[in-house]
Amino acid sequence: MSCLYNRPDSPLIWWTANYKGKRLRKSTGVKNKKVANKIKDHWDLLLVMDDISFCVQNNNQSFGLREYIIRYLNYLSSIHSDKMFLTVKGMLNRFGSFCDENKIKHIVDIRPIDINDYILSLKLAPKTKKNHFGEIKRMFSRAIVEEVISKDPFEHLKYPSIKKSDTKDRHRLLTPLDLRYIFEGAGKWKLFYEFLYHTGLRAGDVALLKHSNIDKKKKVIISLVRKSRRIHEFPIADILISSLDSSVNSNTPIFPLLFSENERRLNDNFAKPRKHMQMLLKAHGRPKATLHSFRHTFNQALTDLGLKIEDRQVLLAHASSEVTKLYTHPNFEKAKEFVNMIPIVKSGLSSVSPV
Repeated sequence: MSCLYNRPDSPLIWWTANYKGKRLRKSTGVKNKKVANKIKDHWDLLLVMDDISFCVQNNNQSFGLREYIIRYLNYLSSIHSDKMFLTVKGMLNRFGSFCDENKIKHIVDIRPIDINDYILSLKLAPKTKKNHFGEIKRMFSRAIVEEVISKDPFEHLKYPSIKKSDTKDRHRLLTPLDLRYIFEGAGKWKLFYEFLYHTGLRAGDVALLKHSNIDKKKKVIISLVRKSRRIHEFPIADILISSLDSSVNSNTPIFPLLFSENERRLNDNFAKPRKHMQMLLKAHGRPKATLHSFRHTFNQALTDLGLKIEDRQVLLAHASSEVTKLYTHPNFEKAKEFVNMIPIVKSGLSSVSPV
């Protein structure tokens, strides 16, 4: 009635049978022949009872994984931004390459253990691994909707939650010694680091600043914060105003080496000062840190100075804020005082000194 066989394009054992003149094929989902025989016996029994619900025959049973990735990406191209699309494309193609290496050619052949093995093979940060896991899961959910597959390998598969201990040191606070080494060797990135340190803004938002975003008379930065998608207003420290060239055109980027309206290129650009900073820390035997560490250090400095958490959240332009412009209330002048109280790093000294 039926038999098991191996396919050259699949590592799994397949089952086939003739039923009322129709040829049925289905992957057993296993590599072990003993287990496959038990599955075969069960399916044979269902056939005797005229129950073929376990094997609805259609062309999707042999849908190639690479073929479906292309199909899924065509779907994503209409709903994602260019940056998001390219990110997901890279993730799925990497998963496809892993499956190619393990001779997994069809989407129906993917098992939970294959997904686990792939995630474990990634030499990436825990959070990035979780992003890969999520994108692949969304692809399989779409395959279910399109009836390309009947069983989702993610049904009982959960990615382990990321412990805070896995990420807490990634954006660690910068100590006075760290700051000394960074600013002493900053070179052409010195002003960029100063803006990160004295504003607490995210690296991408600082890289996009133009001279027109700085109101020197009011001593404020007025700029779009990408994460909250709102225009925010921040007090700017006197030391930053004095560092700016007042003779340049107001539409000129403050950091022309970093500025780009293309988000992907922007991210690539500010990777350069990040790597330079990490090189400086490594050269002095200091733990790794990121550009986001400046933001955490800014927040901690304000905490140490006594600024309330509500005011700090506003200054840091948290994405959860519901107002259009931030720090335009009566405490704005007080915020300026606190920003100017953040210690200034003096190159060549063993510590940072307050104004």
